[in-house]
Amino acid sequence: MNCLTPSFSVNDRSALILEGGGMRGVFTCGVLDNFMDRGIRFPYTIGVSAGACNGLSYLSGQRGRAKFSNIDLLEKYRYIRPYYLLTKGNLMDFDLLFHTFPEEIIPYDYPAYARCSERYEMVTTSCRTGEACYFEEKLDPERVIDIVRASSSLPFVCPIALVDGEPMLDGGIADSIPFERARSLGYDHQLVVLTRNKGYRKEDKPSWVPPFFYRKYPLLREAIRQRSLLYNQQLESIEALEAAGKVTVIRPEEPIVVGRMERDTRKLSDLYEQGYACAAKLNITY
Repeated sequence: MNCLTPSFSVNDRSALILEGGGMRGVFTCGVLDNFMDRGIRFPYTIGVSAGACNGLSYLSGQRGRAKFSNIDLLEKYRYIRPYYLLTKGNLMDFDLLFHTFPEEIIPYDYPAYARCSERYEMVTTSCRTGEACYFEEKLDPERVIDIVRASSSLPFVCPIALVDGEPMLDGGIADSIPFERARSLGYDHQLVVLTRNKGYRKEDKPSWVPPFFYRKYPLLREAIRQRSLLYNQQLESIEALEAAGKVTVIRPEEPIVVGRMERDTRKLSDLYEQGYACAAKLNITY
């Protein structure tokens, strides 16, 4: 919306769609904190990767939790380091992120999440099929962590995760912006939160997958190869729907300087504030 769309009316067919984008997801943290400050909820929310992580704090009503995890605790614990690729096989310290943080340092309110009446889905990509998988879970904390961890497991720099014993990776491989999933469930009145500026596109060609990665999973390899093309197609569709007045989009106003694995907390704080400000300019009614 480039911070200009005046209003959005929430009804029983409304969906909130949360794109991923790694550390660019702090933009979404700002959007969701603004929504929590105004008591804004949606009957259905779906999140991918970083969007899935941030959506959990939104559904449990823990205002500021996602920002604290992504900015304050990053500065303190430096949980993104190339060193971890050697020691943990992961660019990020997932033990810290998905166990120590939610269990000890900034506890996740599982009872509040279980009590909320709104639907919440998180997206992963099946290594076996290369297709998107959509999970809802509110009652089993261990399974919640399994799902969000898988949704956030970026190819090449994170190990394959397991959900119900099945190998999974980042949901953004197969469905970066799951507006069609929401539509298929009847939620066709959509507010989409993107983490790139309007007009952004990835390089429009298949991605190269090193031959030594994921040899057991040829369909996953093909999904990774086609990821940029699919993502660009999704952006084209969303911009067309937006122009027709059929979806509302909140996105950064300008090309952002925050990388997927950004560690500069000043840049991250600025992007968080942009997200909060963009959301504040949208008049949401019921």
